[in-house]
Amino acid sequence: MKQALARLLPKSLRRDAVTIPVVRLHGTIMAGGGPVRQHLSLASTAGLLEKAFSFSAPAVAISINSPGGSPVQSRLIYKRIRDLAEEKNKAVLVFVEDVAASGGYMIALAGDEIIADPSSIVGSIGVVSAGFGFQEMIRKIGVERRVHTSGRNKAILDPFQPEKPEDVERLKALQEEVHETFTAMVKARRGARLANDEELFTGLFWTGERGRALGLVDAIGDMRSFLKSRYGPKTQLKLVSAPRGLLGRRLGFFGIEARAGELAAAAASGLFDAAEERALWSRYGL
Repeated sequence: MKQALARLLPKSLRRDAVTIPVVRLHGTIMAGGGPVRQHLSLASTAGLLEKAFSFSAPAVAISINSPGGSPVQSRLIYKRIRDLAEEKNKAVLVFVEDVAASGGYMIALAGDEIIADPSSIVGSIGVVSAGFGFQEMIRKIGVERRVHTSGRNKAILDPFQPEKPEDVERLKALQEEVHETFTAMVKARRGARLANDEELFTGLFWTGERGRALGLVDAIGDMRSFLKSRYGPKTQLKLVSAPRGLLGRRLGFFGIEARAGELAAAAASGLFDAAEERALWSRYGL
């Protein structure tokens, strides 16, 4: 009789089955986003994380596949995960898919354990700024650049003006400060697990297998197998996803009309976003 009643209960409430909530954090990391391109940011992930940590489960599993992006958004996501883990007293298990590099690895640091595929890419503990110089192009097509500021440093690193050594020095100083913050986070979270290797904080990246030897990763494996091994063969995985309303699922007649301008504007700016995003992924051969 008891077994019959148990089968009527949801799987998450059965004593012989553990349900682990899963959050997928996939994509480049930057503030904003829109109807055309979505990115990882605190705003786009906070609701999913809150929902996942509300489960009656011993742990939350987080799948990461990100080449990085904004260091600020990366740290905000990391901190929200750690705050919720401490508040709810739950373990955090991070699983790396193709890549957890730069800001992606910063988020992965929120895990009490980091598990990767042997061929995953991990690391890239550094800071990079990239751009283009267009001053020669606009000169050739007869365009004059006019910039007026009320502060002599207000227009530093303007891509339409020649690069100045003092501006580059200023940028590098800022990068060093961000790099120090990142390095301190890695040391605080990974501690004695880190290998004594001078290349760890140079911006290099490694496979998951090599990352384990360096202490950046705890184990090699996949989410399903790892969780069943940890919590039992009847363990269930529950993907936590954002709710979608009518307009989120499809654009009706009025939806198309109302959002046509927004989509057109997003398409134009999306070309630059796509190029930047492509550059981030391509650094890791993806």
